[in-house]
Amino acid sequence: MEPAMLIITLVCGMLVSRIGLPPLIGYLVAGFVLFVFGIDKESLPLLQQFANLGVTLLLFAIGLKLDIRSLFKAEVWAGSSVHLILSMLVFVPILKILSLIGLTQLTDLSIEQLTLIAFALSFSSTVFAVKVLEDKGDVQSLYGRVAIGILIMQDIFAVLFLTISKGDVPSVWAFALLLLPLAKPLIYKAFDRVGHGELLVLFGLVMALVVGAWLFEAVGLKPDLGALIIGILLAGHKKSSELAKSLFYFKELFLVAFFLTIGLNGLPTVSDLVLAALLVLLVPLKILLFVYILTRFKLRSRTSMLGSFNLGNFSEFGLIVAAVATSKGWLPSQWLVIIAVALSFSFLLAAPLNATVSNIYQRFQQRLIKLEKSPLHPEDRPIPMGNPRFVILGMGRIGSGAYDELHDKFDGEILGIERKQVLVDLHRANGRNVVKGDASDTDFWEKLDHAPNLELVLLAMPHHAGNMFAVQQLKRLNYPGKISAIVQYSDDADALRASGVHSVYNLYEAAGAGFVDHVIHELLQASDKKTLEEQETLAAKALNDAS
Repeated sequence: MEPAMLIITLVCGMLVSRIGLPPLIGYLVAGFVLFVFGIDKESLPLLQQFANLGVTLLLFAIGLKLDIRSLFKAEVWAGSSVHLILSMLVFVPILKILSLIGLTQLTDLSIEQLTLIAFALSFSSTVFAVKVLEDKGDVQSLYGRVAIGILIMQDIFAVLFLTISKGDVPSVWAFALLLLPLAKPLIYKAFDRVGHGELLVLFGLVMALVVGAWLFEAVGLKPDLGALIIGILLAGHKKSSELAKSLFYFKELFLVAFFLTIGLNGLPTVSDLVLAALLVLLVPLKILLFVYILTRFKLRSRTSMLGSFNLGNFSEFGLIVAAVATSKGWLPSQWLVIIAVALSFSFLLAAPLNATVSNIYQRFQQRLIKLEKSPLHPEDRPIPMGNPRFVILGMGRIGSGAYDELHDKFDGEILGIERKQVLVDLHRANGRNVVKGDASDTDFWEKLDHAPNLELVLLAMPHHAGNMFAVQQLKRLNYPGKISAIVQYSDDADALRASGVHSVYNLYEAAGAGFVDHVIHELLQASDKKTLEEQETLAAKALNDAS
């Protein structure tokens, strides 16, 4: 039956992906289909082990990408905490009302059990949210960074629940784990020496599954907590991103097993489907709570709304919480299936909402602006452009060189825009007029002040996608001036010209031409020098002969 399992899982994942939804919904459906064919979790113990590995590697990957400093921002740690508490305070009475109107799955549940369900439903999907941000190119936008920070905080809440749910008193040796940071230099030295191939992957698996999961479990702590903490310990290394990418497909493959095991718990009944659909009505409440909370932290209403819609769904971590709760007997097993179906329904709702969020914001903009608090968040204030004639997007080496060339003739009429604060500070120290902003971020164009005398925008960003996006935004703003761009590849140049860029400068072609000009110049100089020396020699010889 194993080949059929793989085929059914693949087909379901592909069909779901074709309609623009995350494949994980297909894996849940595949689990239900396999259950119809008589397969359950008990008959596949190895699948459950793979599922546990998937969760462990997921937390390890989160740790590798975690910047602890980002969690200290009030809109992240306080926003996520307040939203969790308010969600539970709102969801529990609603669940109680549903039980009173006769939904049998809720009638016999205690307040503690309803609170546990509300806790599981309060999480938002990391997988879905990151996919939406990547598709939009908004991962580094303010709302994207806030959303990801909140997701990480929610993940931490889930890990704390998983740790507490273990129920065992940790061994006294658990205190020895506090010495792990002292081993950091040794671990980093090994990290440096594993190279970039299969040894890197093996190193990551050892760190996640042995140093993290096994070591923590050996002293009575939850293995998932160990994987997260070891991931955080490695996050400061220069190769942490490379390691996360190397383990990506292992993590994704094992998570397929996790979603399959959810479906193998049993088919939802008609009443389960009805209840799951009713639970999805909680998603708009989640969104409204996020909008209100984020505007309390002085984010713009637009930033708050984009971030809130990105978080407007249920989470795979809610499924993990439900799986632990059902395995412990804290919830009836049918609730794992109900939450799985509700998760799928929430994705079906969230996909079109995120696609139309800008239109929804425009419709309710005047009402939403009234929620804003002054002064606005420092990163969410309008970007002061002044009134320049020339704007350079991207102040790396090329942008800086262009700025200096223009500066000789148009001093005081140039503005550089750079997304890295360290470069902004360096340019300002060198006397250049540079402001912080990311032209590949939709927020940047929304916050940009109008510059009526702008004649030329020079695109000097390192990535073609960012330059193309900037061209699209300039068109959307009806910019009437000229656009020039610097590219590395000829096909990029063709795409930019087709999009309306007036002049394109191919960096490598120009560098090659410049190199040849330099060589020819040197050769001519050498030739002239040689000719002059020969003439001097002949003159000296003639003078000697005459004497």
